[in-house]
Amino acid sequence: MSGSVNKVILVGNLGRDPETRRTGAGDPVVSFSLATTESWRDKASGERKDRTEWHNIVIFNENLGRIAEQYCKKGSKVYLEGQLQTREYTDRDGNQRKATEVVLQRFRGELTLLDSRGRGDSFDSDRAGGGETSPSPSFGRSSPMERRPAAAPGGRIADVIDDDIPF
Repeated sequence: MSGSVNKVILVGNLGRDPETRRTGAGDPVVSFSLATTESWRDKASGERKDRTEWHNIVIFNENLGRIAEQYCKKGSKVYLEGQLQTREYTDRDGNQRKATEVVLQRFRGELTLLDSRGRGDSFDSDRAGGGETSPSPSFGRSSPMERRPAAAPGGRIADVIDDDIPF
């Protein structure tokens, strides 16, 4: 295989409010933690069990960062797409450390608010234009799983569905 893929898709809840810092050039960097929880029933005991994984999220995209700052709070459910990156740093005690993070780059990544008044607004960095400051339905794209047909004037969704199915 000649190429490779580094893509992470997560659906989870924010573990803390987004925090914004600035780079030396003044660009915003938004970070927060995201919890994903897996649930299952233990076959032996019949007991329900959970396992929660915590992910460090870093947003370098100014528009997505602004959306995260304004609309995401601790406990908010979000869908996001980013890339895994590992960085090395020296802690306060002089020890070398490594941190693996899910990064939404300046021109890559997606952030969808899943519990934003039930709307499922999506903010896609490929479509996030320069001057947009507030979300609108045309700002991003929604996932195909979240799209719902528009109701007909009579209010019935069935009236909108086309019966000319080719198979």
